[in-house]
Amino acid sequence: MFSGERERTEGGSVGAPGTAEPRFIVIGRILRPHGVRGEVLVEVITDFPERFDVLEVAYLGYDNWHATPYRVRTRRRHRAWTLLSFEGYPDRTSVEALRDMFVQIPIEEAQPLPEGTYYVHELMGLDVFTTKGEEIGRISDVLFTAANDVYVVQGARGEILLPAISQVVKQIDLAAGRVVVELLPGLLE
Repeated sequence: MFSGERERTEGGSVGAPGTAEPRFIVIGRILRPHGVRGEVLVEVITDFPERFDVLEVAYLGYDNWHATPYRVRTRRRHRAWTLLSFEGYPDRTSVEALRDMFVQIPIEEAQPLPEGTYYVHELMGLDVFTTKGEEIGRISDVLFTAANDVYVVQGARGEILLPAISQVVKQIDLAAGRVVVELLPGLLE
């Protein structure tokens, strides 16, 4: 699983297994080489795409727990994507090895979020209860869909998908480690 830096109620970051606070935030994913001069096409996975304009060092890795620093040589926007090149990677053949790696930044460089918005790592592991006090389970993942984000909750009833919308999510209390939801008809069926 990976999650990206987002501004809405999902946010995103990843860290070493078993750690509460992640080391890195995913801001993009390398899709493929672009051209013959060592550029890669990056899918932007952040609500702060301007951060690519000043990116000096990107931390690249496949599994979100082991990232290696790469010095950015050039950066430019290309339609909905970003093109990056790295020092020591002068041509298409050399950057082929970077395909599908996540582009990450240290957690310390994460943008502060407005009140009521969260990074994914803040939501992961929160216990989910109904407004009537019934425990549903624990957030295990956040899915990013076109309409809205979806919290994946693992519990006694198996996997439950809860839309992250105001009609469902009534309260998120990070200090208490819990989310309170109002179940719409059919959500548990």
